[in-house]
Amino acid sequence: MTTSLEQLQQQFRTLRLSETADYLPSLIQQAESEDWTYRMFLDHLATYELKRRDEKLIEKRLKWAAFPFYKTIDSFRVEEQQSLSKKQINQLKEFTWLDQLYNLIILGPPGVGKTHLATGLGIEAIHQGYKVSFISMGQLIQTLKTEDVTRKSQTRMKRIRDSNLVIIDDLMFMAMDSREANLFFHLINDLYDNASVILTSNKGPNEWGELLGDPGITTAILDRLLHRAEVIQFRNDDSYRMKHRSSIFMEKSVQDERAKSVQN
Repeated sequence: MTTSLEQLQQQFRTLRLSETADYLPSLIQQAESEDWTYRMFLDHLATYELKRRDEKLIEKRLKWAAFPFYKTIDSFRVEEQQSLSKKQINQLKEFTWLDQLYNLIILGPPGVGKTHLATGLGIEAIHQGYKVSFISMGQLIQTLKTEDVTRKSQTRMKRIRDSNLVIIDDLMFMAMDSREANLFFHLINDLYDNASVILTSNKGPNEWGELLGDPGITTAILDRLLHRAEVIQFRNDDSYRMKHRSSIFMEKSVQDERAKSVQN
């Protein structure tokens, strides 16, 4: 009894080898044209299935991470910065710090690339096999507050707690009441010794008390975040947005001309 190609494909799908099932006609044609041995054919078949599974896992993890945009670490223009070197970027991409459960605190004014750097590292981490979650501080507080009542929030928080790397963007976005600060503390406590955290903020840790309110909770959070942490401090003159801002004028802007006349 001869098994048709369609039947063979269906058997592969039954075995949950759907990617290989779809690719099978092309693979058989290539094997016949290049005179593969049975062993060569099986090697190509298994390699293709594993490759597609890895690619689908990366796609799934990128979706679950919920990045605000897709900007890789290689597109981060380190030459525009004075606070980071190419060597330091390469060290971050090796993720030794993540394996050692170090946190990364990225500080600086708006427009310097804090979120780009954090996102780029998160995307790179996923491609290297880590589970990553990205969430803004405002979204995080809302999700924590509704975790007990909505399935969506429960799913989101489970993914965050299961992650190897959690990126919390824009810490000083909003002030918290005591309940919110307490929820945030318990999350940081859950992540402590289980995951690394990248945190971006436009204010330093000495000012976080303004956000968290309770001095005791502030101290407890800082103790866990800064126990093992690398701090990257961007400066005002690192602002990429200001250096490359668009103008509605074809030539120099009115402000530029006015500033020039004042200097003269």
